Amino acid sequence: MRHLALIGALSACLLGGTPLAAMADEQTEKALEERIKRLEKLVEELTKREAMEAKTEAKEECKGKTGKEKEDCEKREKKEEKTATQPPAQPLDLNAPGGGKLTYARPFVSSPKAIVGGYMDLSYKNFNSSNSTGPEQPLVGTGGSTFDQQRFVPFFYSDVTDHIKVASEVEIEHGIRSVSTSGSGIEVSVEFATIDYQFSDPFNLRTGIILLPVGKFNLIHDSPLNELADRPLVSTAIIPSTLSEVGAGFYGTVYPGRTDKVDYELYVTNGFNGYDSNGNPLITAEEGLQAAKERVNTAPDDGVSSHSGKSVVGRVAYSPFLGVEVGGSQYFGVYDPSSKRPLSITAADWTLQRGPFRVIGEAAWVYARDNDLNLNGTYAFDPVTGQLLPRRMDGFYVEGDYHFMPDALKRWAPSHFTNASTFTAVLRWDQVNTNAELDSTREERLTVGLNFRPISDVVYRIDYQWNFADGVLNRAIYPSGLTLSVATYF
Repeated sequence: MRHLALIGALSACLLGGTPLAAMADEQTEKALEERIKRLEKLVEELTKREAMEAKTEAKEECKGKTGKEKEDCEKREKKEEKTATQPPAQPLDLNAPGGGKLTYARPFVSSPKAIVGGYMDLSYKNFNSSNSTGPEQPLVGTGGSTFDQQRFVPFFYSDVTDHIKVASEVEIEHGIRSVSTSGSGIEVSVEFATIDYQFSDPFNLRTGIILLPVGKFNLIHDSPLNELADRPLVSTAIIPSTLSEVGAGFYGTVYPGRTDKVDYELYVTNGFNGYDSNGNPLITAEEGLQAAKERVNTAPDDGVSSHSGKSVVGRVAYSPFLGVEVGGSQYFGVYDPSSKRPLSITAADWTLQRGPFRVIGEAAWVYARDNDLNLNGTYAFDPVTGQLLPRRMDGFYVEGDYHFMPDALKRWAPSHFTNASTFTAVLRWDQVNTNAELDSTREERLTVGLNFRPISDVVYRIDYQWNFADGVLNRAIYPSGLTLSVATYF
């Protein structure tokens, strides 16, 4: 405040000496522009000086406090510092000149608040043979060796205000390709895009393209987080990650006791699409629910759902103390054009961690009522298995991890093997059945792996997997194979 009088006096000195009648003179206009620039620079310097003085005063005020008072004081200090250093947002000038400059008529250009990041991964696969078109198996034919830049995923985040947050991801799969041959035409898609209004820890509003809380893996599917290169089978066929849909709902965290907490999410969204534009079924033993996701709908894209039915999905997770969490999820919606055939997914997930050991897993059960009937009521047969189309599916995975870091390596190369580095030995068992009323559609996988993280955000992995199936499904399955991969956040 003590600088305002000085700023006013300087403004008068700089601007007051120019006669109004001389404004048309070109030389006078240039002199005025120069004076205005000097004034703006001076105001900016004085504003920064006041912000620094206020920051120093706030630190001195927090020094004498302890406990929660100190924590609240530091939070208030950070908030005030952010507000002081942020330039004031300017309203859009609708009377501004047109043309190309309208490109910059955005509030975030004058007051940038967005963060850009993301993740990417690269893998090399060498398998004994291949007869696969599955989502995690890019090899087709008899060749078993390939490099694949599987995902490049930019992430955008912005604090619009203290309460309104915007976040989104754009997924680019197999980026070396220029044309998709998958039938869906989708190689680039918005994975999620949400607008959150945060009221408090227990209650917050979310709208947009939402990652559905069906199991835990769908919520934390980023490649750098995973200890193995390939996603679990249950998370590709039964819960087809990445599973996202347009909708709205609520989420929050409550703390019943001193050490325990409960997280919840509850949304209403668009649902699955079980039939293409010609009425052909998409929920099959070969594809599971993968081809029925609305985002890969092969019908003409008009930006709306393929049917009017809505879905309700939610997850509740309970953690009695740090290192233990148990979650339960439920999805219920419809999947046919008339919105009369219900589809439900029930899932359970768990995380148990103690010291360097961790056990995680997930199980899911699907029921698609009347999927064994065509839309006209006649029996519908699976084109691959020759049996009736599946009504029930199930699957699970269990993974055990052991984290370690030899001291000898830290002594030998301390710049590469630091206290933030770790090795992880991994063992995972997968099992799915995309037609639970038959045994011939069961698939199983055993994977062993070893990875190295220079820091937690980067992982170099080597995996070897054995796959077991009777070969009735086209997407199953490699007998065995090696995968080398790297994934990183950026």
